[in-house]
Amino acid sequence: MRLWLLIAAVNGFLAVASGAFAAHGLQGRLDAHAFSLWETAARYHMYHALAIGLAAFAIRDAAAGAATVASSFFLAGILLFCGSLYLVSTIGVRALAIATPVGGVCFLIGWAALAFAAIRLKV
Repeated sequence: MRLWLLIAAVNGFLAVASGAFAAHGLQGRLDAHAFSLWETAARYHMYHALAIGLAAFAIRDAAAGAATVASSFFLAGILLFCGSLYLVSTIGVRALAIATPVGGVCFLIGWAALAFAAIRLKV
């Protein structure tokens, strides 16, 4: 639980820093489409940093396995979905966009695993 809360906090920090960097350092340097990609990446980064934190609190009892799986897929989604959008928007290598939908699927698996953890959680 502690490790996943730390990972959530670090990712929340990075998401806020990413949004601030876009607003103050990238505006005017990227075209509108690239800027929109960065903003999407930062927004999903924050959503899933919070999701990791939420899943961390479910890592106990019969829900521990599913909640850990959820956290792992949320982190993979951040790396693949958000990471690919950050890179495509700044360096323009469109081939990296192949990772974006894979990251999106990781997010979906994470949410499904979190739902399973919720069902197994003993309240």
